[in-house]
Amino acid sequence: MNHRTALGALHIGALFFGLTGVFGKLASASPAIIVFGRAAFAVLALGVFARFARMGGWQPLHTRDWRRLLLSGLLLAGHWVSFFIAVKVAGVAIATLGFASFPAFTVVLEGLIFRERIRANEILLVVLVSVGLILVTPDFDLASQATSGLLWAIASGLLFALLSLTNRASSGSIPAVQAALCQNAVVALCLLPAAAPALSSVPAIDWLWIGLLGVFCTGVAHSLFVASLAVIKARTAAVVFALEPVYGIGMAWLIFGETPTLRMLLGGALIIFAIVLASSLPASSSSKKAAAQASH
Repeated sequence: MNHRTALGALHIGALFFGLTGVFGKLASASPAIIVFGRAAFAVLALGVFARFARMGGWQPLHTRDWRRLLLSGLLLAGHWVSFFIAVKVAGVAIATLGFASFPAFTVVLEGLIFRERIRANEILLVVLVSVGLILVTPDFDLASQATSGLLWAIASGLLFALLSLTNRASSGSIPAVQAALCQNAVVALCLLPAAAPALSSVPAIDWLWIGLLGVFCTGVAHSLFVASLAVIKARTAAVVFALEPVYGIGMAWLIFGETPTLRMLLGGALIIFAIVLASSLPASSSSKKAAAQASH
Protein backbone atom coordinates (compact mmCIF):
# COMPACT_ATOMS: atom_id res chain seq x y z
CA MET A 1 0.00 0.00 0.00
CA ASN A 2 1.53 3.32 -1.09
CA HIS A 3 0.86 6.72 0.47
CA ARG A 4 -1.87 7.68 -2.02
CA THR A 5 -3.71 4.37 -1.61
CA ALA A 6 -3.44 4.58 2.17
CA LEU A 7 -4.87 8.10 2.17
CA GLY A 8 -7.78 6.94 0.01
CA ALA A 9 -8.37 4.01 2.38
CA LEU A 10 -8.45 6.44 5.31
CA HIS A 11 -11.11 8.58 3.66
CA ILE A 12 -13.21 5.49 2.89
CA GLY A 13 -12.84 4.39 6.51
CA ALA A 14 -13.86 7.86 7.75
CA LEU A 15 -16.90 7.75 5.45
CA PHE A 16 -17.90 4.34 6.84
CA PHE A 17 -17.50 5.56 10.43
CA GLY A 18 -19.58 8.61 9.50
CA LEU A 19 -22.36 6.34 8.24
CA THR A 20 -22.68 4.71 11.68
CA GLY A 21 -25.51 6.97 12.81
CA VAL A 22 -27.26 6.74 9.42
CA PHE A 23 -27.47 2.93 9.49
CA GLY A 24 -28.46 3.08 13.16
CA LYS A 25 -31.38 5.36 12.33
CA LEU A 26 -32.42 3.31 9.29
CA ALA A 27 -32.76 0.25 11.53
CA SER A 28 -36.01 0.33 13.51
CA ALA A 29 -34.65 -2.14 16.09
CA SER A 30 -33.77 -1.09 19.64
CA PRO A 31 -30.25 0.15 20.46
CA ALA A 32 -29.53 -3.12 22.31
CA ILE A 33 -30.29 -5.22 19.21
CA ILE A 34 -28.37 -2.83 16.93
CA VAL A 35 -25.29 -2.97 19.14
CA PHE A 36 -25.46 -6.75 19.53
CA GLY A 37 -25.78 -7.26 15.78
CA ARG A 38 -23.09 -4.72 14.99
CA ALA A 39 -20.62 -6.41 17.32
CA ALA A 40 -21.44 -9.91 16.02
CA PHE A 41 -20.98 -8.90 12.38
CA ALA A 42 -17.82 -6.97 13.29
CA VAL A 43 -16.28 -10.08 14.86
CA LEU A 44 -16.88 -11.96 11.60
CA ALA A 45 -15.47 -9.11 9.47
CA LEU A 46 -12.38 -8.67 11.64
CA GLY A 47 -11.79 -12.43 11.67
CA VAL A 48 -11.88 -12.50 7.85
CA PHE A 49 -9.51 -9.52 7.69
CA ALA A 50 -7.06 -11.18 10.07
CA ARG A 51 -7.21 -14.40 8.03
CA PHE A 52 -6.68 -12.90 4.58
CA ALA A 53 -4.23 -10.23 5.74
CA ARG A 54 -2.00 -13.15 6.75
CA MET A 55 -1.36 -11.72 10.16
CA GLY A 56 1.14 -13.60 12.24
CA GLY A 57 0.33 -15.56 15.35
CA TRP A 58 -1.63 -13.45 17.81
CA GLN A 59 -0.28 -12.41 21.14
CA PRO A 60 -1.00 -14.93 23.94
CA LEU A 61 -3.34 -13.28 26.42
CA HIS A 62 -2.69 -13.28 30.15
CA THR A 63 -5.15 -12.68 32.98
CA ARG A 64 -4.29 -8.98 33.06
CA ASP A 65 -4.93 -8.72 29.31
CA TRP A 66 -8.33 -10.40 29.63
CA ARG A 67 -9.32 -8.01 32.43
CA ARG A 68 -8.42 -5.01 30.27
CA LEU A 69 -10.23 -6.44 27.26
CA LEU A 70 -13.30 -7.09 29.39
CA LEU A 71 -13.24 -3.52 30.72
CA SER A 72 -12.71 -2.03 27.26
CA GLY A 73 -15.49 -4.24 25.85
CA LEU A 74 -17.90 -2.97 28.51
CA LEU A 75 -16.91 0.63 27.76
CA LEU A 76 -17.38 0.01 24.02
CA ALA A 77 -20.83 -1.48 24.66
CA GLY A 78 -21.85 1.53 26.75
CA HIS A 79 -20.45 3.91 24.16
CA TRP A 80 -22.39 2.32 21.30
CA VAL A 81 -25.66 1.95 23.21
CA SER A 82 -25.63 5.58 24.37
CA PHE A 83 -24.71 6.75 20.85
CA PHE A 84 -27.61 4.89 19.21
CA ILE A 85 -30.02 6.13 21.89
CA ALA A 86 -28.88 9.65 20.95
CA VAL A 87 -29.49 8.86 17.26
CA LYS A 88 -33.00 7.59 17.97
CA VAL A 89 -33.87 10.53 20.25
CA ALA A 90 -32.22 13.54 18.57
CA GLY A 91 -31.11 12.48 15.09
CA VAL A 92 -27.81 11.73 13.41
CA ALA A 93 -26.38 15.27 13.33
CA ILE A 94 -26.72 16.04 17.05
CA ALA A 95 -25.62 12.52 18.03
CA THR A 96 -22.52 12.73 15.84
CA LEU A 97 -21.50 16.18 17.06
CA GLY A 98 -22.13 15.28 20.70
CA PHE A 99 -19.95 12.19 20.35
CA ALA A 100 -17.24 14.34 18.73
CA SER A 101 -16.65 15.93 22.15
CA PHE A 102 -14.45 12.96 23.09
CA PRO A 103 -11.08 14.72 22.45
CA ALA A 104 -11.89 17.20 25.21
CA PHE A 105 -12.72 14.39 27.63
CA THR A 106 -9.55 12.59 26.59
CA VAL A 107 -7.37 15.62 27.37
CA VAL A 108 -8.87 16.11 30.83
CA LEU A 109 -8.98 12.42 31.77
CA GLU A 110 -5.49 11.74 30.42
CA GLY A 111 -4.15 14.48 32.69
CA LEU A 112 -5.98 13.05 35.70
CA ILE A 113 -5.33 9.35 35.12
CA PHE A 114 -1.75 9.49 33.83
CA ARG A 115 -0.87 12.58 35.90
CA GLU A 116 0.21 14.54 32.83
CA ARG A 117 0.23 18.33 32.88
CA ILE A 118 -2.55 19.88 30.79
CA ARG A 119 -1.02 22.46 28.45
CA ALA A 120 -2.48 25.77 27.31
CA ASN A 121 -3.35 24.50 23.82
CA GLU A 122 -5.16 21.54 25.37
CA ILE A 123 -7.20 23.91 27.53
CA LEU A 124 -8.08 25.76 24.31
CA LEU A 125 -9.27 22.46 22.84
CA VAL A 126 -11.61 21.89 25.80
CA VAL A 127 -12.95 25.45 25.51
CA LEU A 128 -13.58 25.10 21.76
CA VAL A 129 -15.47 21.83 22.22
CA SER A 130 -17.51 23.29 25.09
CA VAL A 131 -18.51 26.36 23.08
CA GLY A 132 -19.26 24.13 20.09
CA LEU A 133 -21.59 21.96 22.17
CA ILE A 134 -23.38 25.05 23.52
CA LEU A 135 -23.99 26.20 19.95
CA VAL A 136 -25.15 22.74 18.86
CA THR A 137 -27.74 22.60 21.66
CA PRO A 138 -31.05 23.92 20.24
CA ASP A 139 -32.29 24.84 23.72
CA PHE A 140 -31.46 24.06 27.32
CA ASP A 141 -34.72 22.35 28.21
CA LEU A 142 -33.79 18.95 29.65
CA ALA A 143 -37.26 17.69 28.75
CA SER A 144 -36.70 18.30 25.02
CA GLN A 145 -35.61 15.42 22.81
CA ALA A 146 -32.79 17.42 21.24
CA THR A 147 -31.21 18.23 24.60
CA SER A 148 -31.63 14.74 26.07
CA GLY A 149 -30.25 13.25 22.86
CA LEU A 150 -27.23 15.53 23.01
CA LEU A 151 -26.61 14.48 26.63
CA TRP A 152 -26.68 10.82 25.55
CA ALA A 153 -24.23 11.67 22.77
CA ILE A 154 -21.89 13.47 25.17
CA ALA A 155 -22.04 10.43 27.47
CA SER A 156 -21.08 8.35 24.43
CA GLY A 157 -18.08 10.63 23.87
CA LEU A 158 -17.05 10.31 27.53
CA LEU A 159 -17.19 6.51 27.35
CA PHE A 160 -15.19 6.55 24.10
CA ALA A 161 -12.52 8.70 25.77
CA LEU A 162 -12.32 6.19 28.64
CA LEU A 163 -12.08 3.39 26.07
CA SER A 164 -9.19 5.15 24.31
CA LEU A 165 -7.32 5.61 27.60
CA THR A 166 -7.92 1.98 28.55
CA ASN A 167 -6.43 0.96 25.20
CA ARG A 168 -3.50 3.28 25.83
CA ALA A 169 -2.78 1.51 29.11
CA SER A 170 -2.60 -1.83 27.30
CA SER A 171 -1.07 -0.61 24.02
CA GLY A 172 1.87 -2.60 22.75
CA SER A 173 0.81 -5.82 24.46
CA ILE A 174 -2.11 -6.72 22.16
CA PRO A 175 -2.25 -6.20 18.36
CA ALA A 176 -4.93 -3.69 17.34
CA VAL A 177 -7.08 -6.08 15.28
CA GLN A 178 -6.88 -8.79 17.94
CA ALA A 179 -7.95 -6.29 20.60
CA ALA A 180 -10.83 -5.01 18.45
CA LEU A 181 -12.08 -8.52 17.74
CA CYS A 182 -12.00 -9.47 21.42
CA GLN A 183 -13.70 -6.23 22.45
CA ASN A 184 -16.50 -6.77 19.93
CA ALA A 185 -16.94 -10.33 21.18
CA VAL A 186 -17.36 -8.95 24.72
CA VAL A 187 -19.92 -6.43 23.43
CA ALA A 188 -21.94 -9.15 21.68
CA LEU A 189 -21.94 -11.35 24.79
CA CYS A 190 -22.94 -8.44 27.05
CA LEU A 191 -25.88 -7.40 24.85
CA LEU A 192 -27.08 -10.92 24.04
CA PRO A 193 -29.33 -11.25 27.15
CA ALA A 194 -31.06 -7.93 26.35
CA ALA A 195 -31.32 -8.59 22.62
CA ALA A 196 -32.17 -12.31 22.55
CA PRO A 197 -35.93 -12.08 23.40
CA ALA A 198 -36.62 -9.82 20.40
CA LEU A 199 -34.17 -11.21 17.84
CA SER A 200 -36.79 -13.37 16.10
CA SER A 201 -39.04 -10.35 15.48
CA VAL A 202 -36.37 -8.15 13.87
CA PRO A 203 -37.37 -7.38 10.24
CA ALA A 204 -35.06 -8.63 7.49
CA ILE A 205 -34.39 -5.07 6.32
CA ASP A 206 -33.10 -4.21 9.79
CA TRP A 207 -30.62 -7.10 9.59
CA LEU A 208 -29.39 -5.59 6.32
CA TRP A 209 -28.69 -2.22 7.98
CA ILE A 210 -27.17 -3.87 11.06
CA GLY A 211 -25.03 -6.12 8.87
CA LEU A 212 -23.74 -3.14 6.89
CA LEU A 213 -23.10 -1.35 10.19
CA GLY A 214 -21.09 -4.23 11.61
CA VAL A 215 -19.18 -5.19 8.46
CA PHE A 216 -18.46 -1.82 6.85
CA CYS A 217 -18.75 0.76 9.66
CA THR A 218 -16.84 -1.40 12.13
CA GLY A 219 -14.86 -4.27 10.62
CA VAL A 220 -13.86 -2.75 7.27
CA ALA A 221 -13.43 0.81 8.62
CA HIS A 222 -11.23 -0.38 11.49
CA SER A 223 -9.21 -2.63 9.17
CA LEU A 224 -8.61 0.21 6.71
CA PHE A 225 -7.55 2.46 9.58
CA VAL A 226 -5.08 -0.08 10.97
CA ALA A 227 -3.67 -0.98 7.52
CA SER A 228 -3.17 2.68 6.56
CA LEU A 229 -1.19 3.39 9.75
CA ALA A 230 1.63 1.25 8.30
CA VAL A 231 2.13 3.99 5.68
CA ILE A 232 0.57 7.19 7.06
CA LYS A 233 1.42 8.95 10.32
CA ALA A 234 -1.11 8.64 13.14
CA ARG A 235 -1.56 12.43 13.18
CA THR A 236 -2.48 12.51 9.50
CA ALA A 237 -4.95 9.68 10.08
CA ALA A 238 -6.53 11.59 12.98
CA VAL A 239 -7.00 14.70 10.82
CA VAL A 240 -8.69 12.65 8.08
CA PHE A 241 -10.98 11.03 10.64
CA ALA A 242 -11.97 14.49 11.84
CA LEU A 243 -14.11 14.48 8.69
CA GLU A 244 -16.29 11.73 10.18
CA PRO A 245 -18.92 14.21 11.52
CA VAL A 246 -18.94 15.97 8.15
CA TYR A 247 -19.70 12.74 6.31
CA GLY A 248 -22.33 11.72 8.87
CA ILE A 249 -24.15 15.05 8.92
CA GLY A 250 -23.99 15.32 5.13
CA MET A 251 -25.52 11.87 4.61
CA ALA A 252 -28.22 12.53 7.24
CA TRP A 253 -29.04 15.77 5.44
CA LEU A 254 -29.42 13.92 2.11
CA ILE A 255 -31.26 10.83 3.40
CA PHE A 256 -33.40 12.09 6.30
CA GLY A 257 -33.66 15.77 5.50
CA GLU A 258 -31.96 16.70 8.80
CA THR A 259 -31.06 20.23 7.75
CA PRO A 260 -28.53 21.67 10.21
CA THR A 261 -29.18 25.15 11.56
CA LEU A 262 -26.60 27.92 11.35
CA ARG A 263 -25.86 27.52 15.08
CA MET A 264 -25.33 23.79 14.59
CA LEU A 265 -22.98 24.40 11.66
CA LEU A 266 -20.96 26.92 13.68
CA GLY A 267 -20.82 24.60 16.68
CA GLY A 268 -19.88 21.66 14.47
CA ALA A 269 -17.12 23.71 12.82
CA LEU A 270 -15.65 24.53 16.24
CA ILE A 271 -15.77 20.90 17.35
CA ILE A 272 -14.16 19.66 14.13
CA PHE A 273 -11.48 22.35 14.42
CA ALA A 274 -10.84 21.14 17.97
CA ILE A 275 -10.41 17.56 16.68
CA VAL A 276 -7.86 18.76 14.13
CA LEU A 277 -6.13 20.75 16.88
CA ALA A 278 -6.01 17.63 19.05
CA SER A 279 -4.32 15.81 16.16
CA SER A 280 -1.56 18.44 16.07
CA LEU A 281 -0.71 18.13 19.76
CA PRO A 282 2.42 16.15 20.69
CA ALA A 283 1.49 12.58 21.58
CA SER A 284 3.35 9.66 23.03
CA SER A 285 3.86 6.50 21.04
CA SER A 286 1.49 4.69 23.39
CA SER A 287 -1.23 7.20 22.59
CA LYS A 288 -0.72 6.62 18.88
CA LYS A 289 -0.98 2.86 19.32
CA ALA A 290 -4.12 3.32 21.38
CA ALA A 291 -5.67 5.30 18.54
CA ALA A 292 -5.37 2.22 16.34
CA GLN A 293 -7.27 0.14 18.88
CA ALA A 294 -10.17 2.56 19.44
CA SER A 295 -12.89 2.61 16.80
CA HIS A 296 -16.22 4.39 16.70
